[in-house]
Amino acid sequence: MSRTVARVIVDALSELGVRQVFGVVGDALNPVTDAIRGTESLEWVGCRHEEAAAFAASAQSQLTGTLGVCMGTVGPGSVHLLNGLYDAAKSHAPVLAITGQVPLAELGSDYFQEVDNDALFSDVAVFRATITSPDQLPQMLETAVRTAIGRKGVAVLTVPGDLGERELTDDRPPRFSLAPAVTRPDGSAARRAAELLDRSERVTLLVGEGARAAREDVLALAERLAAPMVLTLKAKAGFEGDHNPFQVGQTGLIGNPAAAEALQDADTLLLLGTDFPYRDWYPEGRTVIQVDTEATHIGRRVPVDVGLVGDTGATVRDLLEHLGTVTVGARDRSHLDKAREHFDRWRAGQARLADPDHDKGLVGRLRSALDNRAHDIRPEVLAAAVDRAAADDAVFTSDTGMATVWLSRFVEMRGERRLIGSYNLGSMANAMPQALGAQCLDRERQVVAFCGDGGLSMLLGDLMTLKTQRLPVKLVVFDNRRLGMVKLEQEQAGLPEFGTVLDNPDFAAVAEAMGITGIRVTDPSDVEAAVRRAFDTPGPVLLDVLTNPDEIAVPAKPTVEQGWGFAVAKVKEVVRSQGDTSGH
Repeated sequence: MSRTVARVIVDALSELGVRQVFGVVGDALNPVTDAIRGTESLEWVGCRHEEAAAFAASAQSQLTGTLGVCMGTVGPGSVHLLNGLYDAAKSHAPVLAITGQVPLAELGSDYFQEVDNDALFSDVAVFRATITSPDQLPQMLETAVRTAIGRKGVAVLTVPGDLGERELTDDRPPRFSLAPAVTRPDGSAARRAAELLDRSERVTLLVGEGARAAREDVLALAERLAAPMVLTLKAKAGFEGDHNPFQVGQTGLIGNPAAAEALQDADTLLLLGTDFPYRDWYPEGRTVIQVDTEATHIGRRVPVDVGLVGDTGATVRDLLEHLGTVTVGARDRSHLDKAREHFDRWRAGQARLADPDHDKGLVGRLRSALDNRAHDIRPEVLAAAVDRAAADDAVFTSDTGMATVWLSRFVEMRGERRLIGSYNLGSMANAMPQALGAQCLDRERQVVAFCGDGGLSMLLGDLMTLKTQRLPVKLVVFDNRRLGMVKLEQEQAGLPEFGTVLDNPDFAAVAEAMGITGIRVTDPSDVEAAVRRAFDTPGPVLLDVLTNPDEIAVPAKPTVEQGWGFAVAKVKEVVRSQGDTSGH
C-alpha cells in the first residue's frame, strides 16, 4: 500500500533526524500533524503563535547545523511564520516551513483564507513550491531539503488541504545525499595574501561565526602574526575565554574602545568568516584580506585587496603554509600587547560598574544623581550575576536591543557556551522562542534567555508553551519599562524620548498566573541571590528585574555629535517634563 503525502513528509523528517516540529495545528495541515502524532521519533510542539514556532526551528538549526522545521496552516497561519523565517534566512539557518493551502480546485478563486504562498515567501525562501500532485513527491521534498541545507536558507513547501491524505502512485524512500563540501581558494590568491601579511607590521583579525569551526587554526594564525583578534557578536561563542590571549572583544555600537583601536591602528585587516555589516566601523585606507565561503560576500562591506573564497579552516591552513618562516615569538608584538592592555583596562572599568555596591561610593553617587535617581538596578549588575551563575555549557539567547548590549559586555562565552539571537535581522521578541527551541534539543542543558521587556511582551503567549512542555528555560527580564535601544537612538540624535515608555505588568506575577515560577527583584543587593535561586529552581523561571531606564551604553568610539545630541535631548526632556500638566 502506498503512503500518503503527509506520511511521506513525516517519514522523511524522521529519517533526517528532525526531532521536533513547531507550529499551530489547523485544517489544511491536519493530515500532517496526525502523521506526526503516530511517529515516535518526532515530537509536535504546539506553539501559541507561528512566529514563535519559526524562531524555535531557526534556533535548533543554528545550534545543530541541521534542518529545523516549522509549520503554519492556510492563510494567516502561514503569514505568521514570516518574521521568524526572515530571521532564519538572514542567519543562514536551514529551515523547512511546511505551509497549508486551500483545496486545489479553489486555488486562484479568492477562497476563504487563500494566500499565494509562493508569492508571499518569494523574498525569504531559497526554495518555494506548492504540491499539486502526490506524484511530485518525494522528489519535490528532496529538492526542498537539499536547497535549504545546501544554500543555508529557508525552503517553503505548501500542501493544499485536499492533498495531505492522498496516496502516491509511485512511492519510494526519499534520497537526500547531503554530504558537505569543503572548499579552498586558488593557490595563487593564498600566496598573494600571505605575501601581504608577511610585509605587514600591524595585522588585526576580524573574526566571525564562519570561523568558529576553525578555532585552533585561527589561534595559530593570530600567534604567527602577533595579531589582536576583534570578534563579531556571533563569534563570542568559540573565541572568548581565558584560552584565547588574542581576543579584544567586539566592535560596533555594542563594542569597546580597545577593539575599535585595534582596527584603527592596523595597517592590514584580515576578515575571517564574517560579513560584519557596519561600514562605519571599518578603518579607511588599510590593506584588507577577506576569507569567506560566499564569493558574493567578498568586498561588499569594505574594499578588499585579496579575496579568498573558501572554508575558513582550509584557507587559514593554506595561509600558514605560505607565510614566511618567522620564528614564533620573533614578530613584533607591540600592536597585540597594546590592544590587550587597553582591553584589560576597559574590562576592569566594566567590572566596577557591575558591582552592586558601585552606586554607594563617591563616583557611583555622583553618577546616579545624573542617571539613576530612582536607584533602580543597574543592568550591568544583573548581566554579570548571570554570567557568574550560569553553567559553562549554557545556551544563551538575547532579545535585540539593550539586553544584547549587556550580554555582549558582561557574559563571557567560555567553555561550551552557545549564543543565539536575531543579530542579522534585528527582530524584537526572538529570545524567548529561540530559547524554547534550544531547550527542546536538550532538556538537561541550561538555557538562559536575556529578554527585553518589550520583546517578551510581544510574544508573551508562548510562555505557556514553556509551561506546557515543561521546559526549564530561565528567562532573565531586563525590565526598564522602555524600548531602551530606541530611547538611546532618539537621545543620541538630539530628540527627546517619545513613544518608548512601556506600561508593564508585574511580569513575575504574570508568570505565576501561568504556572511558571516568577521572581521579582527591585533591590540591587538582592540580585545575586535571586539569580542563584532562579537557576536552582526546577522548571521554567521568569526573573523580572527592574533595571535603570536611563542607563547609557557608551559606544566603542563615541562622537562629539552623539554626545551633543544626548545633552540636547536631555534638556528637551527636562523642559517637557516640567511643562507637562498631565502628571506624567
